[in-house]
Amino acid sequence: MNTVIAFIIIFGVLVFVHELGHLVFAKRAGILCREFAIGFGPKVFSFKKNETVYTIRLLPIGGFVRMAGEDPETIEIKPGYHIGLLFNANGEVNKVVVNNKDKHPDAKVIEVEYADLEKELVIRGFEMNEEEVLKEFKVSEESYFVMDGQEIQNAPYNRQFGSKTLGQRTMAIFAGPMMNFVLAFFIFTFLGMVQGYPINESVIGELTPDGAAQAAGLQQGDKVVAINDTEVSTWEEVVKIIQVNPGEELDFLIERNGQSETIAITPKAETIEGETRGIIGVYMPMEQSFWGSFPKAASETYNWSKEIVVGLGKLVTGQFSLDMLSGPVGIYKSTEVVAESGVFLLMRWAAVLSINLGIINLLPIPALDGGRLMFFAAEAVRGKPVDRHKEGLVHFIGFALLMLLMLVVTWNDIQKFFL
Repeated sequence: MNTVIAFIIIFGVLVFVHELGHLVFAKRAGILCREFAIGFGPKVFSFKKNETVYTIRLLPIGGFVRMAGEDPETIEIKPGYHIGLLFNANGEVNKVVVNNKDKHPDAKVIEVEYADLEKELVIRGFEMNEEEVLKEFKVSEESYFVMDGQEIQNAPYNRQFGSKTLGQRTMAIFAGPMMNFVLAFFIFTFLGMVQGYPINESVIGELTPDGAAQAAGLQQGDKVVAINDTEVSTWEEVVKIIQVNPGEELDFLIERNGQSETIAITPKAETIEGETRGIIGVYMPMEQSFWGSFPKAASETYNWSKEIVVGLGKLVTGQFSLDMLSGPVGIYKSTEVVAESGVFLLMRWAAVLSINLGIINLLPIPALDGGRLMFFAAEAVRGKPVDRHKEGLVHFIGFALLMLLMLVVTWNDIQKFFL
């Protein structure tokens, strides 16, 4: 149960932060955001604040921000329609009643002759039961359609995604992955402040209770000067000597409280990935510093990003196989293992997953943010946008292929862990 809760919280936070990036920068650009959703499928919970409906959906496999103009507007007012009009204090139309006009007796019913609710924001038509005089009605920028008892906000063209500059649209899409990197940076910063961050010095960190180091008398904070008369100054040098001497007694020359002392330790032999290595049961030294945590967090975010990109490069070149990819099931099982090691390691795991999510979304694959950015790059080169229908078809095909890949990866995970 703890693993389920941890998985839901981690995955929910990563998706929430990603979609929040899209939402914040889209709103900053003046785009009408109709829905902010975590998950896909049927709605489980929803509420509306200002212009946006916030929803949690049944299938926890991602999220989305529905921006006006990204999908065809669902309601269209054509000539010959009979509609009801409700007005605000300025005499502008603020509600267009599409059906069930009898439930709005105050509405002025007209037969539409012309309507433009995107650019001109006008409706022209003939009032019912009056002389056939064509009248023009100004529509408020903040107007709503009333249909089947629900109010749907109209999106003038200047509130639609496509009306914004290339830079604004690019930032609204790029902000999602960007926020995943920002989240990872803040998690690493917090861990550095609370737990400390590793330093590459030949100092003994925390000791394991059943390790050879503790049994021999080493203490946290001891500075290792030399091992078997070989001088050491970094943690990497200490680890290298220990690993290549499993079962061999080593003389550690240490400094403790200004005094030198020699302690004999025999590393235990442990087989890791088919290779036998020596271990003595000590962790890398940690240092706590408020200001030092920021550059360390930036460095760790960069290093993990580089590691993930290199791994993806090997997948493309065939050095890694598809079987090495993990989907939701594989991530769940890994979360289960990490959760047993404590909350700090779980937070670090969340930061790595956040970086991974950011990088995956930046790949130039249709249906992902990187695919959208690829079309924006083409627009910048061509000087005009790619045809929306052609772009939509490419994204649809890309989404279908991604779903197929997810099914294959999930099936591989199930076979590895359960069959």
